[in-house]
Amino acid sequence: MDKYDAIKLENQICFPLYACSKEIVRRYKPYLDEIDLTYTQYIAMMVMWDKKSITVKELGECLYLDSGTLTPVLKTLESKGYVSRNRSKEDERVLNVTITDKGMQLREQAVEIPAKMSSCVEMSPEEAKTLYTLLYKILGSM
Repeated sequence: MDKYDAIKLENQICFPLYACSKEIVRRYKPYLDEIDLTYTQYIAMMVMWDKKSITVKELGECLYLDSGTLTPVLKTLESKGYVSRNRSKEDERVLNVTITDKGMQLREQAVEIPAKMSSCVEMSPEEAKTLYTLLYKILGSM
């Protein structure tokens, strides 16, 4: 093994993770275009459909996004009428995000997207569970 093997692309775990992520997001695009969301807006809405109300900080932690990335996403979702943002009455430094009725209605349009996406990746349920577990292990260690 020569000293430059460590910097060969085929020896990097980060590259297949990056390439797979990019390709999966690309395959989401036609389905998300139908409901006028970007991928980042979609994952934010997934959290909102589940939590209903959450602080921006907590939402960022769920999505592994900083406020600089999340703020424009939330502004767009708010302009579409899917969420509202309000300062906490207890601590005005805290910004709360709450899903609207229109945002909850959007869930009905989005509910079929995971099934549509599952046909894009040829993987057994066991392989998918293993991959999911390994990816969250990586995220948890960072």
